[in-house]
Amino acid sequence: MSQMTRAAVLGAGSWGTTFAKVLADAGCQVTLHARRAELVAAITDTKENPDYLPGITLPSAVRATTDPGEALEGAEIVVLAVPSQSLRGNLERWTPLLPDDATLLSLMKGIELGTTKRMSEVICEVTGAGLERIAVLSGPNLAREIAEEQPAATVIACADTDRAAALQAACHTAYFRPYTNPDMVGCELGGAVKNVIALAAGIAEGLGFGDNTRASLITRGLAETARLGLALGAELTTFAGLAGLGDLVATCSSPLSRNRTFGEKLGKGMTVEEVQESTRQTAEGVKSCRSVLDLARAHDIDVPITEAVVRVCHEGAAPGRLVKEIMSREAKPE
Repeated sequence: MSQMTRAAVLGAGSWGTTFAKVLADAGCQVTLHARRAELVAAITDTKENPDYLPGITLPSAVRATTDPGEALEGAEIVVLAVPSQSLRGNLERWTPLLPDDATLLSLMKGIELGTTKRMSEVICEVTGAGLERIAVLSGPNLAREIAEEQPAATVIACADTDRAAALQAACHTAYFRPYTNPDMVGCELGGAVKNVIALAAGIAEGLGFGDNTRASLITRGLAETARLGLALGAELTTFAGLAGLGDLVATCSSPLSRNRTFGEKLGKGMTVEEVQESTRQTAEGVKSCRSVLDLARAHDIDVPITEAVVRVCHEGAAPGRLVKEIMSREAKPE
């Protein structure tokens, strides 16, 4: 393409803002939509998102606006980066403004409560866009590290290989390397379930357990993600890749991970409400663990770690019992 690709990023949290930077660094013209006027003013005046990405200077090709219509005008790529559970409500307002053939790219890692739909399914349902127009991006992508231009790889899944290749070109920079993968179900599921496993890893950390416990939770967590994925039609190899194991390791191991940090605070004795009050970031796994469990039950898949996380987050179970419970399940072949 000779002229610059126009991209709209809807959602100015840490990942949306970081991805706007990646797109601009890759040569796109980017408009970032934020709800709050004071955040837009700060980004416009200082080229920095003080609430979610302090200390990171955004490229001049990133503009911010509170007006979704202005953000979406002429956009060839529309990036959706809002909390999973608010996607449907937001999309209902944005759909009339979406350019006809724009590619809709989901950065969200969650499963919708009540419907147990993946984000691409919600996008499809609300916008009426064909699946070939929808793509998802998933991988070991802790926003802060990417904003600091530390090298990372990611996966873009889209049924349309030409769109996948165009997206790949639109966000490929010296520090950010996107691979393509046709398995949208596996990529989305890996992204959603790893948040739940990271909560368990955080709880174990908060209780004072070390690396063996975490490695065991990561490995068994991957096994439960893959079991559920296969039942939903995903490819097993996806779970061994960046959107599966890669994302799981990063999220379970890093203090930058919101879900792991949330779990750690639970493990140290704070209540879910207390942890929620202490942060403005969304820990997607806290809500998604219920929808992942509903999805697993609907397909009769055993997900012991997810089940234990639901009990701690929503049924008042003591975090100290979580690890014991997972470990004391009947011994059987791996």
